[in-house]
Amino acid sequence: MEKALERVIEHLSRARSVLFVTGAGISAESGVPTYRGIGGLYDGKTTEGGVPIEVALSGSMFRRRPELTWKHLHEIERACRGAKFNRAHEVLALMEGRFDRCWVLTQNVDGFHKAAGSRNVIDIHGDVHDLRCTRCEFTERVRDYVHLAPCPSCPQCGSVVRPEVVLFEELLPPEKVAVMEREFALGFDLVFSIGTSSLFPYITAPVVEAVARQRPTVEINPGQTQLSRVVDVHLQMGAVAACEALWAARDRWKRG
Repeated sequence: MEKALERVIEHLSRARSVLFVTGAGISAESGVPTYRGIGGLYDGKTTEGGVPIEVALSGSMFRRRPELTWKHLHEIERACRGAKFNRAHEVLALMEGRFDRCWVLTQNVDGFHKAAGSRNVIDIHGDVHDLRCTRCEFTERVRDYVHLAPCPSCPQCGSVVRPEVVLFEELLPPEKVAVMEREFALGFDLVFSIGTSSLFPYITAPVVEAVARQRPTVEINPGQTQLSRVVDVHLQMGAVAACEALWAARDRWKRG
């Protein structure tokens, strides 16, 4: 592991632009449960209503039965309530000041990267704290769902309100896709994949493209994924421990 860390430090010392792609694993260390992972809320079982969580949290289900989708949104939010960003999120935010260009592309909807201080964040699946009306222009930023009704309605027009997140079956937000594609086109000297099972094509694409361009790639994940055999370095450890180790060596790869 020490040799692997040394290789990553060497890559960091040469990089002027860095992309961090993050998934559920980075927030799991804050106590945020996954849906389907080991120990997740819906690990090996369906929802109380007898349907898979992917169906309950789908765009089509929300259109037909918003109260059912909201039931599980409340359930997930309660399980995450009180959690906050961890040291890994903080380190990635600090990294912004150490490179000419530094971005975070995250699948997570918890908002931890921005809360930790990162400014260049593409939260491609949205943020559960941002609510919007399904009919009018009403929007609201909330800390949690404590004050929300079981199926909240808009205070202006009475229509159903929803979180500004991408439900299953829904398209990614065009404005965020545009930013993602712009930054991908510019390329990065170094690409990290942190705590993600790398199932979505747009999550694996930055790593695969970096490999094709012969740019160094790093995976931080205690388990094995489809990227583990592709990346230059696989740090088989948790996000917090890995980020702490890299930040502790920062004077060796970049001076402020």
